[in-house]
Amino acid sequence: MAFESLTERLQDAMKKLRRKGKITESDVREMMREIRLALLEADVNFNVVKDFTKRVSDRAVGSEVLDTLTSAQQIVKIVDEELTATLGQEAVPLNKSPKIPTVIMVSGLQGAGKTTFVGKLANFLKKNNDARPLLIAGDVYRPAAIEQLKVIGQQIDVPVFDMGTDVSPVEIVRQGMALAQEQKNDYVFIDTAGRLHIDDVLMNELKEIKELATPDEILLVVDAMTGQDAVNVAESFNEQLSITGVVVTKLDGDTRGGAALSIRAVTGKPIKFVGTGEKLTDIEVFHPDRMSGRILGMGDMLTLIEKAQQDYDEQKAEELALKMQENTFDFNDFIEQFDQLQNMGSFEDIIKMIPGMNNIPGMDKVQIDPKDIERKKAMVYSMTPEERVNPDLLNPSRRRRIAAGSGNSVVQVNQMIKQFKESKKMMQQMSSGKMPAGMDQMFGGGVKGKMGKMAFNQMARKQQNAKKKALRKKRKKKR
Repeated sequence: MAFESLTERLQDAMKKLRRKGKITESDVREMMREIRLALLEADVNFNVVKDFTKRVSDRAVGSEVLDTLTSAQQIVKIVDEELTATLGQEAVPLNKSPKIPTVIMVSGLQGAGKTTFVGKLANFLKKNNDARPLLIAGDVYRPAAIEQLKVIGQQIDVPVFDMGTDVSPVEIVRQGMALAQEQKNDYVFIDTAGRLHIDDVLMNELKEIKELATPDEILLVVDAMTGQDAVNVAESFNEQLSITGVVVTKLDGDTRGGAALSIRAVTGKPIKFVGTGEKLTDIEVFHPDRMSGRILGMGDMLTLIEKAQQDYDEQKAEELALKMQENTFDFNDFIEQFDQLQNMGSFEDIIKMIPGMNNIPGMDKVQIDPKDIERKKAMVYSMTPEERVNPDLLNPSRRRRIAAGSGNSVVQVNQMIKQFKESKKMMQQMSSGKMPAGMDQMFGGGVKGKMGKMAFNQMARKQQNAKKKALRKKRKKKR
């Protein structure tokens, strides 16, 4: 998982600070040493580390912070603010052309994930902006590149323009642009060739494409797993092409995260998107403040809610709200909830987006086995249709039958039924706008705690709106 090692080290440094009643300059120096080591181990650029720790130290020691009763909280706030500033301060949107099409040229070294990212971003814009993109296959050197882009295009239902491998990439782009004008596509993505290393032939070709297409965006795709090499690549491409933004892929596989922390500070170019997995939906807008919260273990409720809104079907949300209202939530809905959560990503990542979860002892060690979900599904599928709709029918003999039919023990079946009842109770509380017992303590204090509570309230309002909408539809049908 992204930043795992860095998060662990920084959280340890912060915990030591919080245990102290009054903080001295010596405590701050010790914390700065821990942070410096943590950042260097995460493969963050040395100059970036040096500047970051100096800024934090100057603000912590050179103000009234140490004389206050909440000095530990204030220093954590300073670290959060400076980390956000290092990452870029705020999200930077895609450049948009005043006239169609908006042209996005995607560049990077071979293996960084350019072609997959083209599909992810086209799919993202199509879902969120009702965009009509055209993908241009400009990589004629890697045999499978064109075929890969075509397969991705089919998966997301977006057209791909190609002319095979015997035509120059510049001519392919020329004719692809003409087609986009004719079809009135509002976005054009140019998938360019990569190399294993930077050379003059590659750069000259990219410069020709840039001159012809005059792209609104030149996005450089870098692999987070390559660490400091990613920063060096970004510097080289920026010097030659004047890139407008960076995309960091495979962030889910890098436990250090040094590339993401260094690129903005070294190149001055914003990180616009991050790739968080292999699926074509695994893409996120890069929000520096939210990423800082994740790194410091403060959670990221806003991204969690956005993911839920993106992956959750509105019609199903209305149906679920009605079931909550009528108290008819059953095992079929329970399984559907698991499916929806699995679409949002790994449970470990979801848990870490909830503010305060890192403060619960043992929560950092929690690992949810996907096989456990399948076992629960097997138990439900071993029930009769009547039992799924009416859990009160599940007497001991029926539970023994379900255990035998699903290859589980009776104890496991009992645990699953208990989990179902707890889930039903919690969802009923949330659907009525109430915060489930104990959840308010998870959000903690300070700015991040307030953001977590605000985010919950926003989610609760959406639940209530969905419930009202579902009830209105039901009344209309009765009429």
